[in-house]
Amino acid sequence: MQEPLFEHRLDLAGFQTRALELEGEGPPLLLLHGYADSADTWRLLLHRLGRQGRRALAVDLPGFGTASRLARDELVLPQLDRLVAAAARHLADEAGAPVVVAGNSLGGCAALRAAADPSLPIAAAVPIAPAGFDHATWLRTIEAQPVIRHLLGAPLPVPEVAVRAAVGEVFRQLAFAHPRAASGEVIAAFTQHHRSRRDLRRYLATGNRMMPELLNEPIPFHRIAVPLMLIWGDRDRLVGHRGGRHLLDARPDTRFELLRDVGHCPQLEVPDRVLTLLDDFGTGAANHARSPRARTG
Repeated sequence: MQEPLFEHRLDLAGFQTRALELEGEGPPLLLLHGYADSADTWRLLLHRLGRQGRRALAVDLPGFGTASRLARDELVLPQLDRLVAAAARHLADEAGAPVVVAGNSLGGCAALRAAADPSLPIAAAVPIAPAGFDHATWLRTIEAQPVIRHLLGAPLPVPEVAVRAAVGEVFRQLAFAHPRAASGEVIAAFTQHHRSRRDLRRYLATGNRMMPELLNEPIPFHRIAVPLMLIWGDRDRLVGHRGGRHLLDARPDTRFELLRDVGHCPQLEVPDRVLTLLDDFGTGAANHARSPRARTG
């Protein structure tokens, strides 16, 4: 039986956001998207989770998708942290169980930061090609794309269709191991939140605001007590998988899955493989969270 996917608005930690939510059974999954992306990046996975009758929640992070804008007088990452914490509590309260939090790219960084907070009802964390490990070049890579430079420098107004086509082409080339294999539906879902040069400039400005935070505020791996699974594509053009050594050195018990011939967004390229990994790992993590040893530390 296919669980219906509900799209609705939520107020979390003072932010208005859009939620894609499945009711169901099993360890509840909280899904966090990456930079300049939205909850729509999880639709392929959510469709498969719905067929399994699984409970899951994907949200737009502040400053992205249709969520509230970021406050200008505050650092970016703490604002993301507040929404993620509220989302984890919301989902855990509804499901009656701690959540497995999974995130891609920036969402992977947010998932790890949430897992380091012992007050949150988190059973496990699954960072997928997480940002924030090594000296980051992904933003410079995006800004250096000729089509982006031409788009921003054009002297005349640029229609929405041209903006979305340009952004979609850059997304294809940078996020996928096989750019031409990316479906038009997936590209359209990503570009629907990039309708004008103003949107593009806002996302780039957010990236530049956030970059010093990612570089200067390392994730406190030593404070993460829950099970971890790190997923990465071996053909990631934006965030190289070798950065994962920082997490593996700090937490050698981390499960590491390096996916062959996959780029930066495994949830879009190999959703069935990601689902299998989440199923296996999430069930084990939920059992760990329920064990007397886990509860007593």
